[in-house]
Amino acid sequence: MDCIRNPKQPRAIEKKEKIIKSGLELICKYGYYNTNTKEIAKNANVSTGIVYQYFKDKHDIFIEAINKYGDDIFFPFLNNQNIDFDINDFEIFINNIINYYIENHKVSKIAHEEITAMIHTDKLIAQYYYKKELEMTYKIKNFLLSKNFKDNNLFEKAHIAISMIDNLCHEVIYHNHDKMDYNVMTKIVINCIKNIFKNDLN
Repeated sequence: MDCIRNPKQPRAIEKKEKIIKSGLELICKYGYYNTNTKEIAKNANVSTGIVYQYFKDKHDIFIEAINKYGDDIFFPFLNNQNIDFDINDFEIFINNIINYYIENHKVSKIAHEEITAMIHTDKLIAQYYYKKELEMTYKIKNFLLSKNFKDNNLFEKAHIAISMIDNLCHEVIYHNHDKMDYNVMTKIVINCIKNIFKNDLN
């Protein structure tokens, strides 16, 4: 544990970054529990000994990967600077966010499933997720304020809306129940969100 290095030289920093990217790539492809340190080293084209110079174990690699790249998997909306909508097209805006979420969930389905499960068992993953969830809520709230929405419990309403969209995405991508009409479900979610904010438009 005391031998873990914090690289200073560009080549060493690059090598550590390759290991982090390699770990995330394999975990997204095969899942956290089906990936080991030896495979991460091989995929990064470094020796296992090099991996242990920078990380204690697979979990250590994974936590760094989540901190560096988790937003791209779970909260890409945080980095999206192009969100906008006409005040008269709020329904279209909600539908676009839903589609954006669904497409993003498709990219790393295995990673989403396992990391979502780990939120309940891994304290560090949980801390990351809940912190980013609040950041996402603040971003939506501030965005709506910029569109002249009233600040009438807007933070709480935004949080509920995000949860509804996230749950819808899980239904569509992961659960995929037979005889469930997801087009109807999507319309219901959109109408619910519109109703949540109906008294907040100036």
